[in-house]
Formats: sequence, structure tokens, C-alpha cells
Amino acid sequence: MSNETILVTGATGKIGRRVVQQLADRGVSVRAVSRSGEVRFDWSDRTTWEPALRGVSGMYLVAPDLGSAKAADDIAAFARQAAEAGVRRAVLVSFPNTGTPGLEHAVAAERSLGQAGLESTVLRLRWFFQNFSEDFLHDAVLSGDVRLPAGDGTEAFVDAEDIAAVAATALTETGHAGATYELSGPQAMSFADAVAQIAGATGRDIRYTPLTPEEYAAEQRAHGVPEEWVQLTVDLYAQVRAGALASVTDDVAKVLGRPPRTFAQFARSAAAQGAWNA
Repeated sequence: MSNETILVTGATGKIGRRVVQQLADRGVSVRAVSRSGEVRFDWSDRTTWEPALRGVSGMYLVAPDLGSAKAADDIAAFARQAAEAGVRRAVLVSFPNTGTPGLEHAVAAERSLGQAGLESTVLRLRWFFQNFSEDFLHDAVLSGDVRLPAGDGTEAFVDAEDIAAVAATALTETGHAGATYELSGPQAMSFADAVAQIAGATGRDIRYTPLTPEEYAAEQRAHGVPEEWVQLTVDLYAQVRAGALASVTDDVAKVLGRPPRTFAQFARSAAAQGAWNA
């Protein structure tokens, strides 16, 4: 059992809760925080920062709106406060360089960790496998018709478990200070490919229907989806449609010493666990 404590922000999220589990499996003491958790942490309420940092040696950071100037300022201020409190290591979740608006703020946030004197590791992430089983694509899969404006563009989807394993490794082992890891799965896939693999794993009739951005936006509005989310997702699917996220890296294997999990393995496992039981 380690005598160090690792702070995990966003501890109830898809990645955060897996980071908590993987650190615990390594015998590491974890301080799991979120806005609604037992230990409260809120990026917008700096009075919650000091209690979260007390006695911490490392931290896993996920911040909302990372591509904003406010998020960059908050992360820089938090990094300085953390360093003063004795924190040594930090892992920050970020996004890949696809020309997304706000990229300069995300890069500023990434750099601020090292500038504060922390041994920092940046994880730039792709779309998660688990978006299909735990998040906003789950209902579409259950409906049998996944209707998206992604065309036949491909994305190197990545497993949330692999992301968490990389984060836990960077927080507990040496050799990752100053590294930026572009985490992807082992292959670029279209949404049609992913949906077909889920259909095969579940034995259900599930199809992918490509929509135009205008058709997708109209359907989302008709379902009462807030306009901000409609525009955000339209932009995200445009990146996939354009192939901006199709590149595959070996960074998961480089850190973990094993290949990343495939989407087919994920689909079989999730189906066996009842993720898509109607």
C-alpha cells in the first residue's frame, strides 16, 4: 500500500471513476472529488481547492470547457497552488490538435503545469468506446438506428479503461514527466463499422444512418436538445466526417507495454454485461 495520496477530479465521470479504481487496484490512496462528491471540488469555486490538495502528491485533472480562456486560467492557478502545497505529479486530460477553436487555450493549460514546476503528463483523447454503452450514443444504439452526421469518416476510438490505465501509470511510475500522449485505439473505424460490431456482439438489428448536419440538427432540436449541445456535436461530427481524428498512434502500447483493446473486444464484453439489453 502506497503512503501517497492521488487527487482525482471528475471522479464520477467515465474516465475519472476508472482512474480511481485502477489506482486503488495498485494500492494507492485516492482522494476522489467532484462537485457532488463526498469531497467537494469545483473549478469555479476556489475555496474548494485547498482542502482537495491537502496532503496530495499527484493529481488527475479534467476540466470543463478546456478550450476556454477561463479554464486555462483556472488550471494555471490550480497548478501553482498545487505545487506550493507539495504536489509533484499531474496528469491533464486534453484534446487533439484538429484545428478546434480554443486550441490555444488548451495548449496554454497544458504548458502551465510544467511552468508551475510539476512533473506533468498530457493525455490527448479521441472518442471513447464507452460513448456507445454509457453515454450519449447509448439510446441511439438501443433504438436500433444510430443517426449521425459523420458520413463515412473514420475515428480512432479508444477504450476508457486504457485511458485510465495510462493515467494511473503516469501518476505512479517514473518516465512520463513532460510527455504528451495522443491516445487512440488500434484502428480507425467509421461509425458504420462500430455499429456493425455492436450489432454482431448483441445479435440485434442495429444500423447506422448517415445524416446531413442540417438533418441531424433538426432532429436533435425536435427532441428538445439544447442548442448549445446541438452546435457542439455538429462540430464534433464534422471533425470525424473530415477524417481529422483518423490517425492511429502507438502511445497506449508505449506506456502500458501491451496493445490497446479493440472495439470488437469492447463490444463483446459490454454486450455480455448487458449494456444494450432493452
